[in-house]
Amino acid sequence: MQAKYGDQQLEHIIDQAMIYQCACPAQVARLMLALREVNAYEQMCLSRDDAPLRETHHLIADATAEAHAKLQECLDCVMDLEGWDKSLMTMPEALRKIQGQELRRWLDGRRSGNEGR
Repeated sequence: MQAKYGDQQLEHIIDQAMIYQCACPAQVARLMLALREVNAYEQMCLSRDDAPLRETHHLIADATAEAHAKLQECLDCVMDLEGWDKSLMTMPEALRKIQGQELRRWLDGRRSGNEGR
């Protein structure tokens, strides 16, 4: 499976989402990490000499690799659209400000009893 982004880079995207309350790129990053785990497990099964159901493991490994490639392409596009700094995996300042404003508005709504409506 080809990985354009390392695990640490994906985890940093997830961290950025937690800090700035922007979950969409993080959801893609989490899925990519999960697919890597499944693929690694299937590769381990395929590496055994006596691997029963080899075709099953190939099918799952291939499907996870295809899904990972599609999500990697998606994440790349999202980061370009949103203007992320790909060298540092940081959310752009403008998006951080928007997320901060949304959070403040939601909190103000809760304080006033409107529950963000």
